[in-house]
Amino acid sequence: MRPGADFFAAIVGGDDPARVSEAADLAANLLVRGARADGDPEVAERVLHLAETEGIETIAEVWAGSPADSLAGCLWRLFVLRSWVYADPVSVAREFEAGRRTAQVAQVVAGVADPPGPEELKTMVDEVLRGIAGSDFADVLFRAAAFARVVATGRAALDDASEAEVQRMLVLAEQLEAAGHQELAHGLA
Repeated sequence: MRPGADFFAAIVGGDDPARVSEAADLAANLLVRGARADGDPEVAERVLHLAETEGIETIAEVWAGSPADSLAGCLWRLFVLRSWVYADPVSVAREFEAGRRTAQVAQVVAGVADPPGPEELKTMVDEVLRGIAGSDFADVLFRAAAFARVVATGRAALDDASEAEVQRMLVLAEQLEAAGHQELAHGLA
């Protein structure tokens, strides 16, 4: 017995992955390319608080599965980085402080005030995200990558993070840096 076409049409399933990916790419492209073209300073503030107003879970639904070398994948990583800094600014400041002694060039690129306390790190990560709408997107990626690299170095120096936690932050730094180079070369899609 073979079911007809109506049988398959009636099956309720999850969202079509191709359509979710297309929506993620379109939204990311509008945020990065459209926001800059708009020239409205309020757009930068709306982009900055997107995760707060829409919820990181909503963003995750759309962007989390995107490759690291796509606009959507980069935005996902940037918003997760900001959420992490806001969730635990004291630990982040401790790890950044430990890493800046060794990763001095990256510390300068990241642009964190000295001394790098919890509030200074929140300010820095907000400035980076404002850059999505207001500055060169490659610069945004390079600053975020430098920040992640300093934190990874700090985690390794403190010896209280697992090797996996150090590697995760290092991979994030490498992904953001590679995406920044790709953005400079021919633009991310």
